[in-house]
Amino acid sequence: MTSIPLSVYSEPHQFEPLLPRMQLGVLVEGTREVIERAYRLQHAVAPSTRRALQDLVRGMNSYYSNRIEGQGTHPVNIERALSADFSAAPGVAQSQRIALAHIEAEKELEATLPAAGVESFALQSSFLVNAHAALYRRLQAADRTTHDGRVIDPGALRTQDVSVGRHQPPTAASVPAFLARMDEVYPRLQGLDSVLFYIAAAHHRAAWVHPFGDGNGRACRLQTHCAMLPLTAGLWSVNRGLARQRDKYYELLDSADAPRQGDLDGRGNLSEKALRQWCEFFVELAGDQVTFMGTLLGLERLKDGIATLMLVRSESSQYKNYSRQATLALHHVALAGPTARGEFMTMTGLPERTASRVLAQLLKDRVLVSEGPKSPVSFSFPLDALNILLPNLYPEASAINTEP
Repeated sequence: MTSIPLSVYSEPHQFEPLLPRMQLGVLVEGTREVIERAYRLQHAVAPSTRRALQDLVRGMNSYYSNRIEGQGTHPVNIERALSADFSAAPGVAQSQRIALAHIEAEKELEATLPAAGVESFALQSSFLVNAHAALYRRLQAADRTTHDGRVIDPGALRTQDVSVGRHQPPTAASVPAFLARMDEVYPRLQGLDSVLFYIAAAHHRAAWVHPFGDGNGRACRLQTHCAMLPLTAGLWSVNRGLARQRDKYYELLDSADAPRQGDLDGRGNLSEKALRQWCEFFVELAGDQVTFMGTLLGLERLKDGIATLMLVRSESSQYKNYSRQATLALHHVALAGPTARGEFMTMTGLPERTASRVLAQLLKDRVLVSEGPKSPVSFSFPLDALNILLPNLYPEASAINTEP
């Protein structure tokens, strides 16, 4: 059987175009819609409720990014890892450590972002390298050892030529030159209309270059998350969308590797049409995610979720000290922010002792959280209540955990 020789890439002109240049109308229109919905969402709830959502979405980012790589663990186990509670099963514990490393790396990278010009800063190749380093330096050597026995050094560019499925990434010696070419294009984005397809194109071309021995997908998604932070504000997750359409994600990444298809397919070595189709998929996916979260956090939808939670739990023998009369008080906290304990109890309309027991139960179950025993209370989103409060946002969190 005759093997088909793979292309050898060693010159940056071989991965042009770095951006789609033609037929940008769909991309621009989609981006404007995402921006409008994203900014509206950022003001939907109180800052304290936003912080609770951001913590939830950070765990989702980790779960979905690792699931894309086939290395996920149950959300409950991720939550356990945050409290340094690791499974006795080696495989589960390893997945917990990887998930925890992703969460901590995301926090570290966000802290390095400037107050302005986030996208330009995050799209630099040095940021991609820092993303890989932030993740991998948190892992023990055993957790960053590949199946063929290579120990991956945090932030180190690969030193070997590799093939990834049908794709032959650039030679190891030429990786710095390809990254330098990316730096001439992606950090120079101008105007909001182009922001999403710049980020999408950078995601593809970084994955195409495959700069690291392992962890390229995770590092690319960390970079993408940070570049999009001014839009997402940490309230919605592109990783969720990518994981839910994993096969299409990989299919379109693979398609955008294709060579130019004739004179009407741009002027570069690779297909501009395929790159544009990948960017259109990314923009549409972002639109789906921000729209879905905006729907869940709508005033009536969130109020209905809180009311349903209180109804279900007040009528279940599994839960104690829940009362439907606390619904409006909880909704107030979600929208207005931290509320004094006495004020919350008064808003329930319940007798003081009953209201006190309800408040204590809500704090125990982390529907409400507080910084101290007498501090004001804020609204939260515990995993075991998500299927009611934010239905279908993170269904895996409500699934039975069969892992040891």
